[in-house]
Amino acid sequence: MALLHGGCHCGNVAVQVQLSQPCGSYRPRVCDCGFCRKHAAAYLSDPHGSLLLHVRETVQLGSYRQGSGAAEMLVCRTCGVLLGAVCRDGDTVYGVVNSRVLEAPEGFGAEQDVSPQRLSREEKLQRWRQLWFARVTLAAAD
Repeated sequence: MALLHGGCHCGNVAVQVQLSQPCGSYRPRVCDCGFCRKHAAAYLSDPHGSLLLHVRETVQLGSYRQGSGAAEMLVCRTCGVLLGAVCRDGDTVYGVVNSRVLEAPEGFGAEQDVSPQRLSREEKLQRWRQLWFARVTLAAAD
């Protein structure tokens, strides 16, 4: 198991990720949509791990819905860093983190290209239920 830390550039959002496998066994996913390309995001998740986002000033954490609107993209309003995304499905919050906000000394495996924009909303939700963190905590300091 690997415990990783990171966050946005200004420090408003701290990220902690618990992975169930060694870092090198994960291949961050590079989405081909315009929003993710403009943010140069590469997403990491582990359905057996956990994701904690600790926000100092919640008013400075923006969310943006695009495409099907099923996921909320989480962006720090102060420094502009895309931290990841969450999807609320009933009582469960699924999440994914932008691997580029993490300090991972071992590094990850080779990135892989994905194209979720070709999937229907239900296909996306089904995929996210299988791949994304199912233990997600959004903690606010204020």
